[in-house]
Amino acid sequence: MARPKFAIMNPELTLNLPDFQTECGATDIMMHTMERYFTNGGNMELTDAIAEGLLRTVKENALLLHHDPQNYDARAEVMWAGSLSHNNLTGCGNDGGDFATHMLEHEVSGMFNVTHGAGLAAIWPSWARYVYKDDLTRFVKFAKNVMKVQEQGTDEEIALAGIDKMVEFYHSIGMPTNFAELGIHPSETQIREMAQSCSNTTGGHKGSAKVLYYDDMVQIFKMANQEI
Repeated sequence: MARPKFAIMNPELTLNLPDFQTECGATDIMMHTMERYFTNGGNMELTDAIAEGLLRTVKENALLLHHDPQNYDARAEVMWAGSLSHNNLTGCGNDGGDFATHMLEHEVSGMFNVTHGAGLAAIWPSWARYVYKDDLTRFVKFAKNVMKVQEQGTDEEIALAGIDKMVEFYHSIGMPTNFAELGIHPSETQIREMAQSCSNTTGGHKGSAKVLYYDDMVQIFKMANQEI
């Protein structure tokens, strides 16, 4: 892996980005932090606080940019969040993260040539609804601290409400939340081909919130292929 010794971050260079690419970038920034947040491999409160603050910041500023793309301050916030999200700061003290959603999305991009951030948004809700029971404490914490879900109902109800609010956020910035909204309609054969390729690429399994195998990958793709 190649890493620069330093990087000059100038938000002005992003002012002319199309809204779609801006929001795809914001989605990917959030996903790189969420991949490290939803784990079953130990966590640290300070790391959680940094991750939750980053997620709230990108969420708020992505929405601002959706309506005001020339907002320099919002672009600066998102750019700084991108650096923090990708330098593994939000993964300190855990098992390295989940990253199953990323691996699943890579197969979608490979087969259908979709934009990475949009593909992540289209898969994440199905992944979340498939795995949340295996990482319930983390999903409840996410719902309360990031999505501002009120503490009413059971933990499962709170977790699901957090996922629903994330779907609402994706829609609010023009991101898809299933394959139909992404503009693709994989066949059964294509779904199984993507799942097999993902399984092969990951050595047969992937995940920390819930370890996914071939059959799990097939089910998540099928869920994403249904309009919810």
